[in-house]
Amino acid sequence: MDWGMKNRLSRLIQPDGRCFFMPIDHGYFQGPTTKLEKPWETIKPLLPYFDALFVTRGVLRSAIPPAIDKPIILRVSGGTSMVGKDLADEILTTSIEEALRLNASAVGLSVFIGSDYEKQTLSNLSSLVNECQRYGLPVMAVTAVGRELEKRDARYLGLCCRICAELGADVVKTYWCEEFDKVVNGCPVPVVMAGGPKVDTDREVFEFVYDGMQRGAIGINLGRNVWQNKYSVAMAAALNAIIHENATPEEAGKIIDRCN
Repeated sequence: MDWGMKNRLSRLIQPDGRCFFMPIDHGYFQGPTTKLEKPWETIKPLLPYFDALFVTRGVLRSAIPPAIDKPIILRVSGGTSMVGKDLADEILTTSIEEALRLNASAVGLSVFIGSDYEKQTLSNLSSLVNECQRYGLPVMAVTAVGRELEKRDARYLGLCCRICAELGADVVKTYWCEEFDKVVNGCPVPVVMAGGPKVDTDREVFEFVYDGMQRGAIGINLGRNVWQNKYSVAMAAALNAIIHENATPEEAGKIIDRCN
């Protein structure tokens, strides 16, 4: 692995081998998502607790101050929306030259395995890896499921993660599931957990994040369950404690309880 690739990955994955990525890229298919109408106002208080920001080039340029001291993972796939026919019909939207111009530490894209656009999105991943290897730029593959949330089981997610790794992804983002260790053990590159739609209780989040970390994930890429939370700063602090301090769900819950 080249020095540049190692350097960029070392900014994303902390010395303890773990990471907390903060995604705010939801607007690329959802539009003005609740609490992301003004992205900087939402994430500014959360800066001490996450390790990298997952964002599109448009929001990065228009809403994020260039002096931000956080590495950027640039979302480079899109082309669909919630009102369109199929969220899986994505293309690559952003060039590697653009990513480098924006000083991104990595790029990320979605793949939709099992969909009508499986080959297309896996081709996007392959092309992206080919280009990024030339410049020492890490690629994070996101195993998206669109609206079909019932696909979140170990067999399906394990298949998705392994295929992404086989095609050259440096990190894979996927959903937590029962028997999550089967997903991680079958994937030869680091796995981070997605958050998905906001859940009913904070405890649910703490429990799946803690379980996933115990089963081999290196961290999370989790947004809505943080910045849509009434106590978003405390939620970010609690998740940081699970990721970087090995806090239990009970200990994380006490951080939130102090706000009530």
